[in-house]
Amino acid sequence: MRIHRPLAATALAVLTALTAAVTAAQPAAAAARDGVCQSGEFCYYYNSDNAGSVSDFTGSVADYGTTQPSCYDFKGPGNGKGLCVKNNAASVWNRTGKTVRVYYNSDFDGSHHSQDFAPGAKKNLDATLKNNNASHQVGVSSGGGGCSTDGTNTTPPSSILVYRVSAGRVDRVAFRSYVKNVLPNEWVSSWPRASLRAGAMAVKSYGWYWALHSTRKTSWGACYDVRDDTGDQVYRPSSAVASTSAAVDDTWGTRMTRGGSILQAHYCSTTTACPAWVSGDWMSQYGSRDLANAGRSWQYILDHYYSGITLH
Repeated sequence: MRIHRPLAATALAVLTALTAAVTAAQPAAAAARDGVCQSGEFCYYYNSDNAGSVSDFTGSVADYGTTQPSCYDFKGPGNGKGLCVKNNAASVWNRTGKTVRVYYNSDFDGSHHSQDFAPGAKKNLDATLKNNNASHQVGVSSGGGGCSTDGTNTTPPSSILVYRVSAGRVDRVAFRSYVKNVLPNEWVSSWPRASLRAGAMAVKSYGWYWALHSTRKTSWGACYDVRDDTGDQVYRPSSAVASTSAAVDDTWGTRMTRGGSILQAHYCSTTTACPAWVSGDWMSQYGSRDLANAGRSWQYILDHYYSGITLH
């Protein structure tokens, strides 16, 4: 079963007292760009018909940022040089060899509008996206459904399809942002660091697993990886807080596998047996707190609850 019992209700007072964390742009990646559209890159142009300054990318970006010096900007010579890319592009050249999707919203959110560009395409952004480009994703399905993932058992997906049950839509959300906006709704954010790190690993592994394996669809036929409620994991946009976001960042470079495959990591809020308990497949959230309070590391906690795992 995928169903577990979250801690969101019992932790509400704690969560509402904390400040939401802000996802920063990625200036280190931006600094490596040179403003020349080369093979393997996806490039924005400031003007229509591939004119003006160029902003080149080698991968997906969930949010370009809006202010200097941290934003992704136009690097090449010509009109627009030095301006932030977000909401300032008019045309593209896709030299990645994969389909690239440009989104009207950040975090690969296609609920308002998106546009696909096939490998080799040199085109103008459509009337809705022109000067309204907020994120782009490399390697999406070109069939219109956007159901594929760029993740593997060794590389996390750049995004995940989240079924927003109450809103009646499916959002594509940047994967790290998704994990950061699940963890404080499943773990109490004031718990010890080791417990939060173990929780971050479980939340990440669970979402990662379903991004690789889900074939589920909504009643209207839209594919999705996870629900945003207790049917999977509780996801609430803008709910991330400093302590849980730090736990996600601290463990982001580590993956949890069993037999070489990403673990479908279940967890629950009881201190003893979880619902539909299968020994070695479920972690107790309160149990992780108690082990952390006893001085155990997050690695120990994961090994204690999940049998046969390897942390890479």
